[in-house]
Amino acid sequence: MDITDIRIRQITHDEKMKAVVSVTFDNCFVVHDIKIIGGPDRLFIAMPSRKTPDNEYKDIAHPINMEMRELMQDRILEKYHSTLVEDSMMN
Repeated sequence: MDITDIRIRQITHDEKMKAVVSVTFDNCFVVHDIKIIGGPDRLFIAMPSRKTPDNEYKDIAHPINMEMRELMQDRILEKYHSTLVEDSMMN
């Protein structure tokens, strides 16, 4: 499965949540609302989730193995950083 498109849909100025992303796989399946989160020492991605009646958050969609999670995170953060650079050059 290939990541064929990554769209940074919203960049926030929130302290923790940095952006909201949509990722397309094989030009035929998209996952919306992946979040880029600023952790204590690095950025990471959080999968789309919903709140349960017990006030817990459960992922709606997520990678099954660490290899895919790392691939997604690397590609998403690469796109995020390049978008920030492009935006700063335009301003």
